[in-house]
Amino acid sequence: MAARADLVLLLVALAFVVLALPRCGPRMPVLSPQRASWAETPGVVNPEVTGATLASTICKHGWTRTIRPPVIYTNDLKLKQMRAYRRRGPPSAYQEDHLISLELGGHPTDPRNLWPEPYPRAAVVDGIENELNAQVCSGKLGLEAAQRRESELKHTAG
Repeated sequence: MAARADLVLLLVALAFVVLALPRCGPRMPVLSPQRASWAETPGVVNPEVTGATLASTICKHGWTRTIRPPVIYTNDLKLKQMRAYRRRGPPSAYQEDHLISLELGGHPTDPRNLWPEPYPRAAVVDGIENELNAQVCSGKLGLEAAQRRESELKHTAG
C-alpha cells in the first residue's frame, strides 16, 4: 500500500513539473496581429529626406519608385519577419510595409523600418500615408509631425 501511495505521489509531482515547465523561462512578448512592434520595428528615417529636400524627394512625383527596394529583398525579409512576429498564414496575406513610409521619408531598406502588415489593413493605411504626404507637401504639416503620426498609427492603432 505504501508503494502505491509513493507511486501516486510521484505521478502527481511529475504532472506538476510537466505543467509548470512551459511557464518557466523567458516569455515572448505578445505581438498584435494588427500593430507593429516597437522592439522589432521602431521605424527609421531616410537621412536624404529633410525639410530642405522635400521638393526633390517625397514631394517629387515618382521619387519613391527610385528608392523602393526590390521585391526579392522585401519578400525574403517578409518571411524572416513573419517568423519574428509569429505571423500565421500565407505571405500573400501580408504586405512588407515601411513603418515610416517612403512617402514620408522612411528608410527604404533598413529592416527596422519594415514589417509584415496584414491585409486589408495595409491597403487602408496606404491611403492615410498618401494624405499625410499631401499635407507635408502643401505645408500644412511638418515632416517630423507626419512621421510621428504614422508611427503612432502603426504602433498603437489596431
